[in-house]
Amino acid sequence: MSYSKKPLVGIIMGSSSDSKIMHGAAVILDEFGVRHEDQIVSAHRTPTRLTEYAKHAEKSGFEVIIAGAGGSAHLPGMIASHTIIPVIGVPIMVYNDKSGNSGRFKFSAFGGLDSLLSISEMPTGSPVVTVGVNKATNAGLYALKILANEHTDLQKKLKRHKEKQHHSVIRESEEMKKL
Repeated sequence: MSYSKKPLVGIIMGSSSDSKIMHGAAVILDEFGVRHEDQIVSAHRTPTRLTEYAKHAEKSGFEVIIAGAGGSAHLPGMIASHTIIPVIGVPIMVYNDKSGNSGRFKFSAFGGLDSLLSISEMPTGSPVVTVGVNKATNAGLYALKILANEHTDLQKKLKRHKEKQHHSVIRESEEMKKL
């Protein structure tokens, strides 16, 4: 299984505070045995690192990049502008104020809508697939679907995953009928 030998998915985020949300993508990829590489790359604070990361991702043979960002959420679009690797953007509602004024988490003034719109409204020519606010697990599942085009055993695992979901809902429905 070539997807378990070297990372095929890059998971990037603008700040360590985003890792709480982005962990969902890592968990689902791990569940399916898909290797990934996780890094912090800030579009605003480390723009040269962003360019270097795009080159690194291509050289390393990544097939998908999952990029999470809050606020103005430029990271997914900026990484997409530097590579031909498909990018899945995760809008993040919760972010940490780096000014040092508070150790507490702050919330986006627009409940994540600012991030969602920033990522989903990329100009023609630099598309980014966008999942829902804080939905990193869905980004991981979408990455698996992209990879499954080349890895038939991943197709089988995804089908079993969907069957489990189906049976779980049926069981819940049966339990509710009993109540």
